[in-house]
Amino acid sequence: MDMHPKKRIEIIVEAPAIHRLTAALESAGVTGYSILPVLGGRGSTGTWSRDGLVGGAGQMVMLICITDAGRVEAVLDHVMRLLSRQIGIVTVGDVAVVRGERF
Repeated sequence: MDMHPKKRIEIIVEAPAIHRLTAALESAGVTGYSILPVLGGRGSTGTWSRDGLVGGAGQMVMLICITDAGRVEAVLDHVMRLLSRQIGIVTVGDVAVVRGERF
């Protein structure tokens, strides 16, 4: 089976920022992504949980996208312009995909 090297970008942001984030990714040429709820975690400011939160304020989501290595810098430029004013975590890692033509 053929495997194709790609980059996986994971971004955790506050839920109200997700529409601005997806617009930034689309303008950078990202063709697909998945958005997942983040239930809780621990960071430099301590432990947090979405338990008891009402509405989108204070809730966090994770966006995952896969793209070519050559596109990562442009994508991160768009993302970091948004995150300079937002809470957020960004990671980039190597992955191999089976259907490379989809990315």
